[in-house]
Amino acid sequence: MDMTELRWRFELGVTAPLRQPPWVPQKLRPAAVLMAFQAGPRGLEVLLTQRPAHLKAHPGQVSFPGGKQEPQDDTLLDTALREAQEEIGLPPDHVQLLGTLPEHHTITGFNITPVVGIVQQPFRPCLNPGEVSELFSLPLAFLLQPDCRHVITLQRHQRRHPLTFIPYEGRLIWGATAAIIDTFCDVIGAHDYRMTNRR
Repeated sequence: MDMTELRWRFELGVTAPLRQPPWVPQKLRPAAVLMAFQAGPRGLEVLLTQRPAHLKAHPGQVSFPGGKQEPQDDTLLDTALREAQEEIGLPPDHVQLLGTLPEHHTITGFNITPVVGIVQQPFRPCLNPGEVSELFSLPLAFLLQPDCRHVITLQRHQRRHPLTFIPYEGRLIWGATAAIIDTFCDVIGAHDYRMTNRR
């Protein structure tokens, strides 16, 4: 799949809702993440970050660049672009925005808007060590394989929660990041790449 096909698949895709947890806090804080694609040696690749192990919130987890909306952000698109620049040094003018996926609510109290974009020209990553320990990319071709994305159900606080996870080369992508990837693949893959192992 090249950039042109990615664009039209996204534009034509019917956006399916993300699987939401059965319970979330009533007051949600707006946030946004940037799901950025770039051309790489393995075709189209999505940029992901590894959070430092010392952080109190989500230590060591794989995530998209992103965070909560700040007063200086006019829109959540601005939030996603600002956070990507602060976390990995991606200039906003290097990104062509394609649109957004449905909001995703988390049990930690955030209403996340996933923003989808294409990195149009190379950039030199500059990682913020307070938020990112590593930047890596994951091939879209791998994500579109129907057996790479899994869903299990966990019990927490006497409630059942669906948990999406994606194992990849010794890493485990899970939670909101994996759920956003799953929905994106449904959107651009139509009937060709739907998951076959939901439980």
